[in-house]
Formats: sequence, structure tokens, C-alpha cells
Amino acid sequence: MANHKSSIKRIRQEKTRALHNKYYAKTMRNAVRKLRAITDKEEAVKLYPTVQKMLDKLAKTNIIHKNKAANLKSSLALHINSLG
Repeated sequence: MANHKSSIKRIRQEKTRALHNKYYAKTMRNAVRKLRAITDKEEAVKLYPTVQKMLDKLAKTNIIHKNKAANLKSSLALHINSLG
């Protein structure tokens, strides 16, 4: 157990931050899954900008790595282009 007040506070803050990050990471994964499940190109094109914005924001705040965001955006764009 931590001995200093500051380290006790730091532990509390890290728990809160971890929960916050987990929520946004899970939301992002669900959005990506939803986009991959769509078979209609028009729907996918409408949803893509919001997912792209979400990925960029999470990469900017270091919740996910910037290369992971780039890879996901690229693969989603390929998926949308492959739809008929």
C-alpha cells in the first residue's frame, strides 16, 4: 500500500483514467465492428467520417497508438471501397 498522500491520490486518479480510457476504447471497437458489418455502401460512407474522427481523437490523446488508428482507417476505407 502507498505511504504518501500524493501516491494514494495518484492511484485514485489512475483508476478513474483507466476506466475512462477503457470506455472510449470499447466504444471505438464497437464502432469499427458496426462499420465492418455494414453491407450497404451508402450507409458505410455516411458512418465512416464519424469513426475516422473517433480514431483520430483517440490517437491524439494516446488511448490508442497513432499507427493503429491509421491501420484501422486504411482497412475500413478498403472495406468500403470493396462494397458494391
